[in-house]
Amino acid sequence: MAFEALKQRQRSIRDGFTPEFGLKIHRAISWVRRAEQEPEDPDAAFVFWWIAFNAAYADEQSVGEARAAFQDFFAKLHALDLEGRLYDAVWATFPGPIRVFLENPYVYGPFWKHHNGEAEYGDWQDRFARAKRAFSMALAGKDTARILSMLFDRLYVLRNQILHGGATWDSRVNRDQLRDASAILGTIVPIMIDLMMDNPHADWGRPHYPVVEA
Repeated sequence: MAFEALKQRQRSIRDGFTPEFGLKIHRAISWVRRAEQEPEDPDAAFVFWWIAFNAAYADEQSVGEARAAFQDFFAKLHALDLEGRLYDAVWATFPGPIRVFLENPYVYGPFWKHHNGEAEYGDWQDRFARAKRAFSMALAGKDTARILSMLFDRLYVLRNQILHGGATWDSRVNRDQLRDASAILGTIVPIMIDLMMDNPHADWGRPHYPVVEA
């Protein structure tokens, strides 16, 4: 399981971590452990995997700027991922589920903006078609950072649906979607954390809510 491997590695090298980086990694790995305890509940697993991801990528400067923070984080990981582990994990393992996500209007933000009456998104179908073409180009060019950015745009919509009460727990409507999302995060997030530990002196930002004395 990912937790055991990550935890053993963290214990063996954490003396070289800065306090801020050590806290981010400790928190992220703790949520990996929690996510792995929900193999039969994809709703819960997805939420816990997302928290693990959030603990890894977010810093105190990224509040309210999730999309930009995602892009910066993915670009940094891509530059450091010299063996192409993320690309291989994403595309070798999940070609079908990822295509389904990227071709599903129900996890496409502009679709919901149009549905909610925002006039400037009346062209959501054209935007959707352009996004699918952009994904194909990113895939052909092995542009891991862009692939992850587009994928996480969709996962973020799903995250909002769940955390803001826009979905029913254990609903049959989005069962396959949630299982796929949980499996994708469960593969990608541990690799992200491992790449961070490969590069502890890169600028990963400061964690939200550091441990402080009142």
